Amino acid sequence: MEIFKEMEKYDYEELHFVQDKGSGLKAIIAIHDTTLGPALGGLRMWNYKSEEEAIIDALRLARGMTYKNAAAGLNLGGGKTVLIGDPRKDKNEEMFRAFGRFVQGLNGRYITAEDVGTTEEDMNIIHEETDFVTGTSAAFGSSGDPSPVTAYGIYKGMKAAVEEYFGHTSLEGKTVAVQGVGSVAYHLCKYLNEEGVNLIVTDINQDSVKRAMEDFGAKAVDPKDIYSVECDVFAPCALGGILNDETIPQLKAKVIAGSANNQLKEDHHGDLLNEAGIIYAPDYVINAGGVINVADELYGYNRERAMKKVEQIYTNLKRVFEIAKRDNIPTYVAADRMAEERIQKVRDSRTTFLRNEKSILSHRTNR
Repeated sequence: MEIFKEMEKYDYEELHFVQDKGSGLKAIIAIHDTTLGPALGGLRMWNYKSEEEAIIDALRLARGMTYKNAAAGLNLGGGKTVLIGDPRKDKNEEMFRAFGRFVQGLNGRYITAEDVGTTEEDMNIIHEETDFVTGTSAAFGSSGDPSPVTAYGIYKGMKAAVEEYFGHTSLEGKTVAVQGVGSVAYHLCKYLNEEGVNLIVTDINQDSVKRAMEDFGAKAVDPKDIYSVECDVFAPCALGGILNDETIPQLKAKVIAGSANNQLKEDHHGDLLNEAGIIYAPDYVINAGGVINVADELYGYNRERAMKKVEQIYTNLKRVFEIAKRDNIPTYVAADRMAEERIQKVRDSRTTFLRNEKSILSHRTNR
């Protein structure tokens, strides 16, 4: 693998390899772009098959956080850490303390957080060595479980997507098919039920399905049948890659708006949705409530302030739809363009500032 060539492809700023032999720490910190501010992105622990696989994942995830944070309107760049190991058996306190010291050494250029394979307790240990960490327990001023906040953002974003298709934001009387009824989706169903939505749900966990049926009067279908149900909105809230060649032809929904990451199996599936006239709310824009919530911890967590910021997901999606119409492009491309335009505007303004600063310094030197 040619690492510099890989970094040049999407203009990554930094790639750090950190290890601590005593604790078994082997981690890769990728910082993609800090134009908007310090890079924020979680610490993922995974039993990668090779170091190359871990590097590729770190780079991919870091770039994704740049776009997610920019699209969310946060003054934060994108970064990510992958820790090589089995989260079920390789964790120890020394490992996370050593990692915390490495993060501290970056002096605020990177802020870490919880991700796949890591927990709130792990973040607490990291916090023993650095302040550049979010997602700790309430004792450290954390926001707690982000699921209700993420769900609120999905709910607000769904209203924007529904308005784009139907011309109004009301969900009353609409039918929403929810794929996966985990923590985020359960709270989403609660918001939808309160507005008078007819819910159709599915999940491989029958206890989750039963709870949604009992609490919200939802109708249940088999997981393989969720794509073809008659509905107004399809809300993918489970696995990624579910919008593909096999499932898209089955869809009867007018709108797709859900919490799952990486919903499009490949980019061209976003083109297929556009051609079918289905309004697609890009996943990293609509599900940004979680990152918005933990980002607020950096200022001393205030729930009211965080929720106000999450409500902006509605406005962010409206902007995505405007760009899609302006440039005649699918919404998944428009989301990237919105993020890129924001980054470029800030980059241009900072370039001007730096030039002015240099000219002032030059003037002072020559006096």
